[in-house]
Amino acid sequence: MKYSKIFHYAYLVFAVLFIYDGVSKWNKDQGQAYMSLAFAGLAIFMYFFRTKFRKKYQDKDHSN
Repeated sequence: MKYSKIFHYAYLVFAVLFIYDGVSKWNKDQGQAYMSLAFAGLAIFMYFFRTKFRKKYQDKDHSN
């Protein structure tokens, strides 16, 4: 279970890296910047998605 928490926060790290990449590429090539920002949005979505299901399964395990 510890590994899943590490990967859980890795989504936020990747989101920050993709946002930085998108901002740095904004003036050079906006197509690639949009792609980086889309990946950042996906990483943030996955963070909240995984958080929701991790809490759901923890609550299910504790209720039994």
